[in-house]
Amino acid sequence: MHIRSSSRARRQGAVLAAAALLGTATAAAGPVSAATAAPPAPRPDCSAAYRIEQKLDGGTTWRMCWRYSTDSGLILDKVTYQPKGESAPIRVLTSAKLAQIHVPYDDGNAEYDDLTGAGFGWGLQNLKPGECPGGTITSVKVPEMGKVNGLCTTTRARGHAYRMANDEGTKVWQAQGKDLLVYTVNKVAWYEYITEWRFSSDGTVAANVGATGSLAPGDYNGTDGRGWPIGPGARSYATSHAHNVFWRLDFGLDGAVKDRIEQYDSKVTAPSGGGGPKVKTTRTAVTKELAGDARNMRWWRVVSATGKNKDGHARSYEIVPGPSNTHAGRGFTKHDIFFTQNRACEQFASNNILDCGRNAPDSVDKWVNGETLTDPAVWVNIGFHHIARDEDQQPMPVHWQGFHLAPRDVTAMNPLTPADLADQNGAPNLGS
Repeated sequence: MHIRSSSRARRQGAVLAAAALLGTATAAAGPVSAATAAPPAPRPDCSAAYRIEQKLDGGTTWRMCWRYSTDSGLILDKVTYQPKGESAPIRVLTSAKLAQIHVPYDDGNAEYDDLTGAGFGWGLQNLKPGECPGGTITSVKVPEMGKVNGLCTTTRARGHAYRMANDEGTKVWQAQGKDLLVYTVNKVAWYEYITEWRFSSDGTVAANVGATGSLAPGDYNGTDGRGWPIGPGARSYATSHAHNVFWRLDFGLDGAVKDRIEQYDSKVTAPSGGGGPKVKTTRTAVTKELAGDARNMRWWRVVSATGKNKDGHARSYEIVPGPSNTHAGRGFTKHDIFFTQNRACEQFASNNILDCGRNAPDSVDKWVNGETLTDPAVWVNIGFHHIARDEDQQPMPVHWQGFHLAPRDVTAMNPLTPADLADQNGAPNLGS
């Protein structure tokens, strides 16, 4: 929870807290880039100091540039994915970042925009080697603070990437997956936010924010009737609140800007005539700006304007939201996803601090005004209603919010397909 007298005071507090940590020695636990020999990489899009490159098990290489903003925190640019068998990297994201953490309290007495109103970017934390096992901690230049050892790049196991046994039970194909993990930690008042990006060997991208730290001691209020008793008896009540986390994505699949958006809805009909239930799926082209709502059997994908896989199918990425509690209190929190025409001044889902002109609206819901989408920006909103519990002290376990991007027809087959199954594109061989 948060205690803040003002945005200015919060920013100054973050600067002082982080500056006190600058003398802490932070070492890299080892290089992230693969040590094995590889063919020459494509011409880099940024200098070595701001470049991340990792070859994962199975032959997939992820490349990207990073930068840091005191408003947005960590920003990833020019993210490319190159699975084995692809002669060149495939552009997935032109830019990806947090776009707001909106925190309204249940009693209506407090409401914060942690990115643009509470000093999120100045609260970047120094990381120690134990927080970045097997990886590298990179120094980040933060205005007014200096250098903070705050960016971790490492790899982490994720269990089975696939498993398949043949019909005779004489052979099993299986692989254990490993992800590239890129993250920072930012402190805002009593909360600490872990901004995490995961890049998998099968082309999946996952974005998560984990909230941890501490419940604010000044927020215990036993008289408002809205909180939850924390500690002995029923004297101290932690004030309930929401975390509405927004991300902004600029895809640019295959390097083009004119991606298109498609929405899919499936409808199940009751069984009839002795048969089973039927399912009909319809595609709707999203050609105008849209404030979208997640529903059962509804999904969206971003489709490349130019790129196709080796089967001749248009490359795309499906947007897969994680569990979410939609907060109905504000227009920008009422919807799960927004598609807007990409504008340089529209960067934050609420309390947008950039200049979009006189009397311009400052939240994403008001930017949805029927304009034709020729260069779409994608905004994802994942909400969490935090009703505290005894286990939240002390410290508070991490609670995660996020979504992932699933490759859909980016490659003609599973990019991790074993060599002896590589001929099974299309209908599989019986008895495989």
